Amino acid sequence: MANVIGYLRVSTPGQADDGVSLEAQQARVEAYSLANGLELSELFIDAGVSGKRADNRPELQKALDRACREGAVLVVYSLSRLARSTRDTIDIGERLDKAGADLVSLSEKIDTTTAAGKMVFRMLAVMAEFERDLVSERTTSAMSYKRSQGERVGTVPYGFDLAADGINLLENAHEQAALKIIDELHAAGMSLRKIASELNGRNITTKGGKKAWSHTTVHRIVKRLATNPSWTNSLAC
Repeated sequence: MANVIGYLRVSTPGQADDGVSLEAQQARVEAYSLANGLELSELFIDAGVSGKRADNRPELQKALDRACREGAVLVVYSLSRLARSTRDTIDIGERLDKAGADLVSLSEKIDTTTAAGKMVFRMLAVMAEFERDLVSERTTSAMSYKRSQGERVGTVPYGFDLAADGINLLENAHEQAALKIIDELHAAGMSLRKIASELNGRNITTKGGKKAWSHTTVHRIVKRLATNPSWTNSLAC
């Protein structure tokens, strides 16, 4: 039968000094071990350590190594003691599972030693992935909307200057003229290298004021023109 590896954590030095929170966590871990007829092999304690990231807590890493090595049950008072992000929690659970170890979180009643516990944990993983996909989708939509409104997204693109408000973009007449040249040469079938050579020959400067155009710089602009119809429409005016 698997042994229990307990992991305890408090986030502030004050909590670590009083020991109240640590004692409460320890009591729950010991009670779990006793109720299930398991031996509590060792307790690992991160006292006064932030839970923001799992990889910056030395005692957690030791607890994980020990649990994985022995195929033990890692028991924590709550998932918030284990990790602050769902992604970290999922990664820890998957690492334990691959090593034949288990995870028990007493507060949330997650127990991967049982079929029901495994199901709950897998549902948590699915929900975390769904949440990430939603965030990504919203971010993409928000960026597309900002571009359509002529607002800055990332670096200021060639053909525009940043307005005084630090948000909106204003057309740069000289760079807009260069964009029109690039668009026309590309439409005529000229290669990226030849377009770069043509721009250099006409002494047209890049965004940084340099005169050395490269085919990669031209390629980035051609892609932007293709994916931003509003840019192409403004060139036709």
